[in-house]
Amino acid sequence: MAVESWRFSKVYDRLLGKLDAGERGRYESQYRWFLKKVEESLQQAGLRLVNLEGQPFDSGMAATPLNIDEFDASDTLVIDQMLEPVIMSDQGLMKTGTVMLRKIEQ
Repeated sequence: MAVESWRFSKVYDRLLGKLDAGERGRYESQYRWFLKKVEESLQQAGLRLVNLEGQPFDSGMAATPLNIDEFDASDTLVIDQMLEPVIMSDQGLMKTGTVMLRKIEQ
């Protein structure tokens, strides 16, 4: 349920970006309430979602890159998009995330 609510929030966030400013306010408020409730529920269960977008990629991360074969070993990579979040519990890693990478031009 945590992953599905995270996916839904990503889609809803993109949808909010397409609304005009007048409509956006009302829906943003409901969106923030939804995110707060999800976070509270996860905390009660001892879980938290970890978003790695924008961070340098390291092969030891708790994330599976779907497009790693598009790059050379010498490329400097960053996590461009999280498709599924990393889920951590109080005891450690619960579920690895799924990511898309992009090359940093130097």
